[in-house]
Amino acid sequence: MDFSLTPEQEQFGKQVREFIHEHLKPELRDEVEREQYSIGPLGKKFVRLMGQRGWLGIGWPRQYGGQGRGAIDQWLFLQEMDLENLPTGGLTLSSAGPTLMRVGSEEQKREYLPKILSGEIEFAIGYTEPNAGSDLASLQTRAAREGDSYVINGRKIYTSAAHHSTHIWLLARTDPNAPKHRGISIFILPIDAPGVTIRPLRTMGSERSNEVFFEDVRIPAGNLVGDENQGWYYVTMALDFERLIPHARAQRQLEDLINYAKRTVVDGRPLSRRPQVRLALARLAVEVEAVRLFSLRSAWMIECGKTPNVEASILKVFISELSEHISVAAQNIMGPYAAVRAGDPLAPVRGRLERLYRGFPMYKFAGGTNEVMRNIIAQRGLGMPRG
Repeated sequence: MDFSLTPEQEQFGKQVREFIHEHLKPELRDEVEREQYSIGPLGKKFVRLMGQRGWLGIGWPRQYGGQGRGAIDQWLFLQEMDLENLPTGGLTLSSAGPTLMRVGSEEQKREYLPKILSGEIEFAIGYTEPNAGSDLASLQTRAAREGDSYVINGRKIYTSAAHHSTHIWLLARTDPNAPKHRGISIFILPIDAPGVTIRPLRTMGSERSNEVFFEDVRIPAGNLVGDENQGWYYVTMALDFERLIPHARAQRQLEDLINYAKRTVVDGRPLSRRPQVRLALARLAVEVEAVRLFSLRSAWMIECGKTPNVEASILKVFISELSEHISVAAQNIMGPYAAVRAGDPLAPVRGRLERLYRGFPMYKFAGGTNEVMRNIIAQRGLGMPRG
């Protein structure tokens, strides 16, 4: 493939940067820095503003209110937003929405798709359970049909956006007697439905995730997405839509570390003049560039009508392990100051790299464990047999 961008794509990236420059006020910057993977009030306002400008539907087909742009334009948009850690609608736009377009009822499309594009609706992804992580098909949350309703009972964990979303994109078992991959369905469940309880679940990296409990939660049968017991096939479809993974946050983290090394003088000269520091930063720069090319290749494949299944797995492993490499290098270069947390005036780069050090282990299993990703690479990419 040709990794260079067309003049039109370059112009589009410039438009996105201008939009960010216009609307990224200090108050919003402070909020996204503080909230990390959550969305605060200003973040929600920003998402709705993007909806009004048509930015949320960049990659959606025009028939559903989107701009109908290609995957590379969508990747450019995500890159620029990720560079500033700005909210973009996340899996609501990239996974749940496109799945609704494919298998949702006409009523669901009319009800949900316009509100997703306006920023009024946000989905939390309700897949993982205490005993159903990498083996997702072992989930036990139950959805029992009672007349014109389904009654939901069970528990989800690591439902990261539940505390600021409007709905849960819920995977539940509808036929307990069927083989485990064939008795699962997807539902749209309002967060404010009676019987839903959300409990904070803090990660080592300070990000907030959640446990969500469902106790006799009754939802209309019309909230079933697609056909009953076909949820596993819809989930794999939804996961295929999650192939555009921006890398810009790693780029910013490396830039933070480089700037620190340039500004910090020890024994009369900047840290950036030390050979071991220069070597560490050079190696990280090579990794960041490799991630950029992996990421752009996935976008190019989607634009060509291909599914970057193996390639996206390679990217996921590479980018999550790059977070570890950057954070470990920061510990070595900054020394004891690397452990100073955000809020302390002595914290380098506002404590961002300290938080990364505590947070990178989560990246290795969030969105699919790296072990599973490596199995996909081995089996589908290299033709190796199952272990």
